Amino acid sequence: MLSVSMGEFRIPQALYLTTNSIGLNPIFFVVFPYITMFQSKLFSKTRKESPTGESSKNADLLIRAGFIHKEMAGVYSYLPLGLRVIEKIKGIVREELNSVGAQEVELTTLQQSEVWKKTNRWDDSIVDIWFKTNLKNETTLGLAFTHEESLTVLMKNHINSYKDLPAYVYQFQSKFRNELRTKSGIMRGREFLMKDLYDFSLNKKEHEEFYEKMKGVYMKIFSRIGIGDLTYLTMSSGGSFSKYSFEFQTISDAGEDVILYDKEKRVSINKDDYSDELLGDFSLNKEDFNFTEAKSIEVGDIYNLGDKYSKALGLTYKDEKGNDQCVYMGSYGIGISRLMGAVAEVFSDDKGLVWPSSIAPFDLHIVSIGDNKEVSELSLDIYSSLVDLGINVLYDDREASAGEKLADSDLLGIPYRLIISERNMASGEIEVVERATGKTSRYDEAKVIETVTKLVKEKQNV
Repeated sequence: MLSVSMGEFRIPQALYLTTNSIGLNPIFFVVFPYITMFQSKLFSKTRKESPTGESSKNADLLIRAGFIHKEMAGVYSYLPLGLRVIEKIKGIVREELNSVGAQEVELTTLQQSEVWKKTNRWDDSIVDIWFKTNLKNETTLGLAFTHEESLTVLMKNHINSYKDLPAYVYQFQSKFRNELRTKSGIMRGREFLMKDLYDFSLNKKEHEEFYEKMKGVYMKIFSRIGIGDLTYLTMSSGGSFSKYSFEFQTISDAGEDVILYDKEKRVSINKDDYSDELLGDFSLNKEDFNFTEAKSIEVGDIYNLGDKYSKALGLTYKDEKGNDQCVYMGSYGIGISRLMGAVAEVFSDDKGLVWPSSIAPFDLHIVSIGDNKEVSELSLDIYSSLVDLGINVLYDDREASAGEKLADSDLLGIPYRLIISERNMASGEIEVVERATGKTSRYDEAKVIETVTKLVKEKQNV
């Protein structure tokens, strides 16, 4: 694929020619997957020291690596590298949800009290995590911590007949929760990015068919992100909605939950909800399982909502006989920023982050060592060739020591590192290091582009 340099960026030649021909600046039409970067142009910088007041590994590493910035307790901003990871996670989630017919929206954060009073969730004595604010006319609004109410009201404009169902609607949106204490870095904050999906079905049977399908969809999402082997569909309490629900728990010492799981049979139960009654309701004989106890991070959950919200807010449809029926609902959540934090906890070592290829900010990190002109020219040539082949590359062109560059590369956690130096050039070979395993290989200069491209593409297709 031919590409054109635009400052520190390179974009596909076809995009450049198309936009240029109609008088538009191509840089404003750069498609996310094609963006590449010179590290000297990154405004975010790595840090050697751990941030003050951070006890969680995910926040410590993400701040030191320049992925996020801590604004205050429980509130973080996402810098260019962190945003690239977030967007890749969203891309995987979006693909899988779209594949089952879900449609994306974006709802407002501001919530009217009248709607929430109808479901008895406006009173602070019932829901104690509201952020509320007053307009200049003294009207009180809330900042949404979830969106069942507002989406149910919205759907009243679009659901009238049984022919309008089922409908599956989702969004990526910031939620606000007035937590008394914040901990666990970006895995539990006062502001966080969430994917929430809701199904609107004719009846319980239709809802349950989609509910079962979503179990598989969620596991595919987590597998693509790289945590599938560590993540278990976990039985738990259904809270106020139903007797039981399902969580998706990823095993990690950083988790706030504890699960009992059978690795071989892939059966898992939240320890807080483990009981003979639960085992009986799911037709499980505890003698058939070899349960191990482990701390875990909840990365997703799915709930049966029934007609709780449709009845309270008047969301009905006309059935085939012309009778009014309440819509049957379910909700499906994934904390996107929480998921990023969970991956940082699970895939990291004493040197830094170790991103799975599917969500890494870049596919490859080129590290040019020394101020030799020939080294710089070869580095740039390889960089340009890889970009032309569709590889996302971060090129460390900074004036820094070899030790600093290699330490930063480990901290950033990009899957592959390609080291170009005078010593390597003298031998006619280029050094390639796999971040996850530390495996080092050497390839002839003439073959390194082909070989590295193959390695990256194989990882992308896993």
